[in-house]
Amino acid sequence: MWAAVEAQLGGADAVTVHLREDRRHIQDRDLERLPGVVQIRLNLEMAATAEMVAIALSTVPAMVTLVPEGRQEITTEGGLDVAARRARFAEVVGELRDAGVRTSAFIDAEPDQVEAAAACGFDACEIHTGPYANLFHAHGRADRHPEVRAEIERVGAAGRLTMETGMQFNAGHALTYYNVQPIAALPGVSELHIGHSIVARAVFTGLRQAVADMKTLMREVA
Repeated sequence: MWAAVEAQLGGADAVTVHLREDRRHIQDRDLERLPGVVQIRLNLEMAATAEMVAIALSTVPAMVTLVPEGRQEITTEGGLDVAARRARFAEVVGELRDAGVRTSAFIDAEPDQVEAAAACGFDACEIHTGPYANLFHAHGRADRHPEVRAEIERVGAAGRLTMETGMQFNAGHALTYYNVQPIAALPGVSELHIGHSIVARAVFTGLRQAVADMKTLMREVA
């Protein structure tokens, strides 16, 4: 609870929590208490399971971001295959919309996934920036390297299509203090969802300052 308060005081616009099936991140009680603790938006990451949909309907966060989930992964790796499961995602999106909850799909930067998300009725797409972050690191943090620039353009193209189909363009995954600005500079990006890098920095600076430092980097390119 106090971490969420510190993030808010540092300038965070929303708090993202991931309630996993195995409960190894947050617990149900955390989700129940958070809305009464912070005034910023609560974004619930979850898998599109019946159990999680029921929890979302009972807690009514500001937004639900649907993500793939694997028991062996350390964190979410790779985007949803919305195109392969349109009927299921459309059903979940409809249930959440009826309860007043906005929905976002965490997807790879692929046109068919963006179009499928739009067809399902999602309000937003969070474009997966992991491949960009990996290339940025592999090429010595050189954001002008041709492969890195190509991946930035791929994220940007997915973002443009997201907006053209009437959805909000968000981005996230593996963003850090070193690689965030090329993504923050993409036209039309609304939100960047960043967790590990901020929390790791907070060990040395405190969470409030870590959030403030990240917000400063984002604003410098606005």
